[in-house]
Amino acid sequence: MGNSSQHFGALLVCIATIAATGFCQAADSPGQTAAAIKRGEYLAVAADCGACHTVPRGKPFAGGLAISTPLGTIYSTNITLSADFGIGRYTEEEFSRALRRGVRRDGANLYPAMPYTSYAKFTDDDAHALYLYFTLAVKPVEQRSPQTQLPFPTSVRASMIGWNLLFLDTAAFVPDPHQSAEWNRGAYLAQGAAHCSTCHTPRGFLMQEDASRALSGAQVGAWYAPNITSDPISGIGSWTKADLVVYLRTGHLSGKAQAAGSMAEAVEDSFQHLAATDLDAIATYIKSIPAVSDPAVDTSRFTAGQMSSELGRLRGRAAIRSDSESAASGAELFRGNCTSCHSAEGQGSKDGYYPSLFWNSATGAKNATNLVATILYGVNRTTSGRQAFMPGFGGRTTDANALSDLNIAALGNYVLAQYGAADTIMTEQQVAEARRGGPSSPLLALARFGMIAVATLAFLGIALLIFLGRRRVA
Repeated sequence: MGNSSQHFGALLVCIATIAATGFCQAADSPGQTAAAIKRGEYLAVAADCGACHTVPRGKPFAGGLAISTPLGTIYSTNITLSADFGIGRYTEEEFSRALRRGVRRDGANLYPAMPYTSYAKFTDDDAHALYLYFTLAVKPVEQRSPQTQLPFPTSVRASMIGWNLLFLDTAAFVPDPHQSAEWNRGAYLAQGAAHCSTCHTPRGFLMQEDASRALSGAQVGAWYAPNITSDPISGIGSWTKADLVVYLRTGHLSGKAQAAGSMAEAVEDSFQHLAATDLDAIATYIKSIPAVSDPAVDTSRFTAGQMSSELGRLRGRAAIRSDSESAASGAELFRGNCTSCHSAEGQGSKDGYYPSLFWNSATGAKNATNLVATILYGVNRTTSGRQAFMPGFGGRTTDANALSDLNIAALGNYVLAQYGAADTIMTEQQVAEARRGGPSSPLLALARFGMIAVATLAFLGIALLIFLGRRRVA
């Protein structure tokens, strides 16, 4: 009777699998399928799929999130089992091709904002587990995502064929026999599912990752993913393995760093949910990354600055002016917007909830990008049920707490001078650029120029041939 029940259960699983995928793997028992689905769910968390494919307060994996890139806005797709709007008609082979090769079911290429260049590291078994999870456990959402419409010529998806030939490494992860099992597990997760290099590795002219400077820091929209190599000055070489594990789990490391922007999303949606052994493994691997130093950086961003205050000189003066009065000084703006949480001397709150403004990676970095973005967009992450929150002061012009680009620059320069990298200057233009979503790539303009140049040369060549032909006839 027990064997009959097992066979009947296997038949039901097979029927469900056929309905979802068009085939059945007879070798998978119900227990094996359930275990694979559970592993697929874990891998989807490790890959942070929800962060990009779920809009705030939206339905899971229904897509529609606007993602700012240097070439324009890309909208994430619906990856639920919807037949009309999602992946409901994908076979496992088509799913794997999209996941690891960046090619949709209809043959069109995905843009590498979807990190298939990292997901190519997934093993066949893990790609299978992900497919079972998305096709058997994720509820379909009948919702169409906005169409991505990048400006010409990047709107021609076929251009990605050449890009992939040049830059896509299609080899799955192969363990290094000279390293420990923990190191290999960490390398597999960091290089693959967690796609650390997608954000932290600088890009070349064609937007490809520069492997020679792996994980040494890169611009990500309005934020900057910092150097996480083992360099003690430019990177995180001064951190212990335990420090890195704490940061990945909580997004906070007292006296050093706080996660915001896309890193806060990664901590909240992914890293905090990983097994302790996997966090240890990732930390082991990251700590082994070869050091990449920045010659312009001579002081660690985690040790810059000190407790100080110039607010005493404001005592007895007129009340703080509103943002509309562009002459408001950085000290005035700091007193009106920051001291209630970070204190007049910048040491933060006693319990550490509001961080210190000195010995802080956002204020101590030579690159002021993250300080700009923090003031503009704030911080909002929740780990272990505890929210870390700072309001953004960019807002809309009608918001009561909105600051102009000029005043954010004034406030930022006061914070830098008092508590961080005093020789770093924040400009109004930097703030405006961050407010637009970050710097754009010159690739688009150069591609258009190249097309115009080629078309012009072709036209001139044809005209010359016609002219020479007429002269021969004459």
